[in-house]
Order: sequence, then structure tokens, then C-alpha cells
Amino acid sequence: MTEQKIYPVNEDLIKDDLYQAVNGAWLKDAVIPADKATTGGFADLADQIEQDLMADFQEMLTTGDIPNEPGLAEFIKYYHLALDFNERETQGATPILPYLQRIIDLKDLTDYQNQLRSLTMAGYPTAFPFHVAPDMKNTDLYTLYAEVPSLILPDKTYYQADNPSQESLLNIYQQMVAKLFELAGFSADFAQKQIAGALRFDASLAPHQKDSTERADYVKSYNKYTFADFTKFSSDLDLSFCVSELIGQTPSEIIVSEPAYYEAFTELINPETFSDYKSWMLVRMLIALSRYTTHEMRVTAGIYNRALSGSKEAMNDQKAAYYLATSQFDQVVGLYYAHKYFGAQAKADVYAMVEKMIAVYKERLENNTWLSPKTRQQAIVKLNTLGIDVGYPDKLNPLYLEFVVNEEKSLLANDAEFTKIALNKHYSRWNTKVDRTRWEMPAHMVNAYYNPSFNIIVFPAAILQAPFYSLKQSSSANFGGIGAVIAHEISHAFDNNGAQFDEFGNLNNWWTPEDLAYFEDLAQAMIDQFEGLVTEAGPVNGKLVVSENIADAGGLSCALEAAKSEPNYNLKEFFCNWARVWGMKSSLERQKLLLNVDVHAPNTLRANIQVRNLADFYTTFNINENDGMWLDPAKRIHIW
Repeated sequence: MTEQKIYPVNEDLIKDDLYQAVNGAWLKDAVIPADKATTGGFADLADQIEQDLMADFQEMLTTGDIPNEPGLAEFIKYYHLALDFNERETQGATPILPYLQRIIDLKDLTDYQNQLRSLTMAGYPTAFPFHVAPDMKNTDLYTLYAEVPSLILPDKTYYQADNPSQESLLNIYQQMVAKLFELAGFSADFAQKQIAGALRFDASLAPHQKDSTERADYVKSYNKYTFADFTKFSSDLDLSFCVSELIGQTPSEIIVSEPAYYEAFTELINPETFSDYKSWMLVRMLIALSRYTTHEMRVTAGIYNRALSGSKEAMNDQKAAYYLATSQFDQVVGLYYAHKYFGAQAKADVYAMVEKMIAVYKERLENNTWLSPKTRQQAIVKLNTLGIDVGYPDKLNPLYLEFVVNEEKSLLANDAEFTKIALNKHYSRWNTKVDRTRWEMPAHMVNAYYNPSFNIIVFPAAILQAPFYSLKQSSSANFGGIGAVIAHEISHAFDNNGAQFDEFGNLNNWWTPEDLAYFEDLAQAMIDQFEGLVTEAGPVNGKLVVSENIADAGGLSCALEAAKSEPNYNLKEFFCNWARVWGMKSSLERQKLLLNVDVHAPNTLRANIQVRNLADFYTTFNINENDGMWLDPAKRIHIW
């Protein structure tokens, strides 16, 4: 791995702007790659991993020397198909036409209903997606969820008449789809008819969906219905038949993520709207399948998303093939990456940091002054039960061993077979025992997560490197980086969402009413601290970002305490590395998009606002009320 350059800190600026003091020199030099929307922090690590793995896989293709890693040989075959641009250009749009024609040939709702299972298993889009996941109130068993489809625009709020981005984005989308239809060999009149129908259907869905802020309160997505009651949502489709065909049985109950959407089901999907629904499916399928075809179709299909993100150009063919192939074999690639690039010493060191952070959290809970003894004890029980995964899973998910490439068939034909295998496996889990060993992220992804249903924190190998973590960094710098990330994920067990799950991962209120009310007041204070803060892209929505801010606050505070317990600790290095990991340069378009849909606060604020709640920050840098980083003690928030 390439060592990242560490830029000097402008010590004179720290009192007024920690983020700029640490990242200002880097920001002047940083250049966003033309095919990306951001650079710095997480993105730079991801870019480096991309370069390393592309080089490794190219060498395997050239030499034929493939390490004995489970599933890797099949991945290389699939990657080879993705890289065969001559064959893809020769075939053109031909491979995708039968998939599109199948939608065009649908006669009516009854015909659609009868084909729904096979359409679903082939990966076709649907306006009423069903999903199998652990039951939030009984996480030992998989249950069935009725979800909602994504919209064309990023969020429900974009459909409001006064949204300034709506018209321009929809115009870009229409032009992109019209070009795709042309490249696929369809007439302009046919294309315009399908686009108009798709947009009408999409617009009909938006009023009945939640916006991003409402979805951030994800506990409210748990709405259990008897299956008999659920089937009453549609007057024109036999939902009982649809579901029983999908999972092989008729369930007694189903979880509905957004009841208001399903209450409008008959209005949305009926014989009169079916033509528009077909157009909506056709347009979405055309966009999705274009990445398996020619260079021109792939690049065209990304125009809208590049407009959303602000990326200046499409990825080149080689890079696009890499992402297409690795997304299909993500856990295979992750294990290969972890075994080659992640050492046993680092895994042991990070695991010890996790245990230390849990111990700090436990001590804090034991000494907490605002929780009652009953709630405090339950919080400690939950913490003691918290699972820890570091680096990579012990073994590959056996699903990936079923992906066997037929090199005589096209890239798309192989993908279709894999999709069928994966979806059959997915729906077969219904009403079976939950597998808690499955990782939700591959080891080469630069990220980390807390799973409330499993009460487990997971740190893939990719994030366990500089600037987050390095054996070459001081312990204080490591605690300011990966230590704060670790404690952040622990804190998610006690944020406004995670705190509603017990030690088994079940949605279960273990709080006294008084404690819960106090906690909700603290959460509201965190909302207020961020609400309306001005950024280059606009004001912050405090409610949207509250759960991540609670986790940031708890994580930074606990990591600070852990850092101070080490010999020769250096709090300047701690706070500076905290700011360094959030260093990022992004397109304005991406910043605006994230302000509307992302549950994380902008990076500049994550770096600057949270430290202002900590007394040690003020003493470390001698900050007083005349400095820009000063926050009145009465306004400083302490939750965990």
C-alpha cells in the first residue's frame, strides 16, 4: 500500500477552525479525480485499494497464476468476460433485448401477476419489493418485509413544486433514457411514450413515500400486519398469490416499512395505470442492463448519476469492468484483499483497541449519573453482549461457491444466472434461523457498521489503515482515528435508534419512561446543535443527522478517554487526527445531494462541532471565548 502524505498543521488556525488548520494545506493541493465526486479520507483509501486490486487481478489474468482463495478463480473468469470489450461491442445491445421485450409483451396485470416470481428472480424492478430479513422483534428468525421502490429523483422532497433541482434533473434523465432507447434500436416515438409513462408512474409514487428524514428514524419501519390484512391493500392484484409464489408458502404476517404507501396501492397499481407501470419497469431495466453492453451505452446510462454527484466524466472501461465484477463477487474479493493486505498483528492490535473502548464505555455507564439503576444495568448487559468482528469473516459465504462462470455465454447471461441463484437463496431464508455470521460489507470496503439486529460491530480490513490506523502512528493518533470510529460504532448501540434494541438485537424498550424522556431531551439538544448550520451547499437538517451525531459525540468522547489512559499520550495528535480523517474535497453537487439524503453531517462539521463539546479540546489548544472554536459551557452536549 502507498503511504499517504501527512500535511503540516497550521497551529495558528486551530483556535478558529480545527478542520481548516489540519486539512487546509491538503485541500489546496487535492484534486478530485475526473471520474469521482470526492477525494480525501475514506475516498483516498478506496482509490488506493482500487489501484492495488486492479493491478493484482490484471497480473492474474496475464500469468494465469491465481491464488488458492475460495471463489477467486471464478471471479477472474467473470472479470475476464467483463473486460472483453471487443465481444461486448460486437454484441451491442443484442443481449439485453430479450429482457426488455419480456416487459413489452406483458398483456395485463393478470399476466404480470402470473410471471411475477420469475420476473423477480431475474432481477426485474417492481413497485412493491419484498425482502427477507431478521424480524426486528424476534431476530432469531427471518421474516418477510414489504418495502417501497426507489424514486427517480433522490428523495420525496425533490418532487415539491418549489424544488429548484427538479426540472433540470428530470430533463437530464429524459435525455439520457431517450439516447439509451436509440442505442438499443427503438424508435424515437416509442422512446418518448415510454419515458412519459415512466415519469408519470414515478411521480405518482412520491406523495405516498417517506422522505429521508422520516426514514432516518428506521425503527418506525417496523409495522407488523397479519397477512390477511396486507392482501387487502390491493383490489387488482392477488398479493397472496404473489407472495406465496415467491417464498413457497403463505405467511401469517408481514412487516410493512411504509404503510401509507401500501394504503395507496390500488390507486398506484391498477388496470388503468398498468401501461405506465410497464414503462417504468422498462426504463429502469434498460438503464440497469446498459452497463453489460457497449462503451457508449454504459457511459450514457451514467449521465444522470454523474449529474447528481458532480463527477466530470465516466469511468474508463477497465475500471467500470472492475467495479461490475467485484460487485458480483464482493465477499470473494474482500477475503482475497484481507488475506494479502491485512496482517495478523494489525488485527490483534485493533481487536485490543475495541476491547479497550468497550471497557471505557462500560466504566462510563457504571458511573452514569442520569440513568436509573435499572436502565443502567440493562445498558451494561447490552454492552457486555456486543459482538466484535475485525478484518474479515472466518470463511466465505457458501453462496459465492455456487457462482460458476460459463465462459461460452455472455457476461449478461452469467450475471442473470448468478442473480437467480442469489435471489432464490434470499427468499428461501424466510422463516428459517438467522445466520449471524454473515457480513454485510466485504473486507475491502472502507467503512464500518453496527448491526442493531445482531448487536454487533464490524470493522472491515480496508478501514484499518492510515490515517485511521497504523502501527507507525502514535497511539493518540490511532485513538483519534480508528479509536473514534470504533467507539462511534459502539455508540450506535445507544443512539436514538439503536437504544431501542436489546442485547439480543430485538426491538424492545428496556428504558424507564423517565430515562427515555431525559435521553430524548439530550437527542433534541444534539438536533438543535446542528440544525441550520450553514455550509457551502446549504443549511444542515439536524433531525436527519442526529443518530450519527450522537454516535460521533459518544465515539469521540470515549476514544479521548482511552487515549488519555495510554503512557505519553498527546492530545494534539489525537484531535488533529480526528480532523484529518474527515478531510474531504467534494463537488458542490454531491454536497447538496448529501445534505438532502445522508444521515451523516458534512465532514467539516463532524470535525469541528463535536470537539467543541469536550473540555480537553479547550485546554489542549488554550481556546477561550474570543476564539472561533469556543462554545459556551452551558451549550456543550454530553450524552455518553
